[in-house]
Amino acid sequence: MASLKFDDNKVPYLDLGKGYRIALENTEFTDAKSKEKAARELRETPEVVEKSMAELRTLLQAEKTLYIPMEDDPFMIKFLRPCKYYAQSAFELIQRYYRFRMKHPDLCDELYPSSAKHVYAEGLVHFLPLRDQHGSRILVLECGKKWKPSIVSLNDLFRAVQIALEAGMYEPRTQLNGAVVILDMEGLALSQIMQFTPKFAAMVLDWIQQCVAMRLKSVHIVNNSYLFNMLFAIFKPFITEKLRKRLFFHQKDWSSLMTHIDAKCLRPKYGGTLECLETDGALLGEMFELYHKEYELANSFGYLRKKD
Repeated sequence: MASLKFDDNKVPYLDLGKGYRIALENTEFTDAKSKEKAARELRETPEVVEKSMAELRTLLQAEKTLYIPMEDDPFMIKFLRPCKYYAQSAFELIQRYYRFRMKHPDLCDELYPSSAKHVYAEGLVHFLPLRDQHGSRILVLECGKKWKPSIVSLNDLFRAVQIALEAGMYEPRTQLNGAVVILDMEGLALSQIMQFTPKFAAMVLDWIQQCVAMRLKSVHIVNNSYLFNMLFAIFKPFITEKLRKRLFFHQKDWSSLMTHIDAKCLRPKYGGTLECLETDGALLGEMFELYHKEYELANSFGYLRKKD
């Protein structure tokens, strides 16, 4: 049975047995291979970092109604890395990110793990214990038979995904290597498809494509049946060419999935060789809750709202 533990540095982690664990990795990478990759792919050198940071702070100082910790280097780097240290791009990403939060208070206000623990308890949103062969964080969303809209609303599901990705956005290794999403649609029913509207689809894709401060490397849709085509038809008009190239449909063809993700990183139900305990959703929610102060701080940033 999976359990929630703490390492020697009092960092919480989920123990999945056989040496496998899930933990948030908030320490900066120092190994030569990662540093070389950061320099090659993100232009990350001391000179570029210093120049970009200064430029971004200048741009942000002019944005008078935006409250963020611009003196906090890790916070700034969280937005600079996905933009390859182009200050103007990072500035525009920050604007989009916080404008989205202001525009959708029902989805983004008080975005604390405690508000989504029922979603995690249902096992709908979780990380795999291993990163893929490129160092990307693997996020699994099980939106088929596991999802009961009477227990977890579509808005709650979206909030839980935001909370999980917010955790990933703070991981230096994920900032560098990005994230891979596995969308498991096994048992998708018409009653679930009926939850989606074109307005919601447009909003979600605006968030994914314009507002998330993360390098989304690929999205792998598995166990998709003919019913999924109905759901996909709602989203299709809003998908950009960039995201379209990163979408892969595998149905139950695990050899196809493994041309993208190493077998050792995937559980047997996806054709892989990763033999460990299943992620306990309730415990994952508890682990996120241990970072309540960090989420509280993150929720305090944004555009100042006019008082009625």
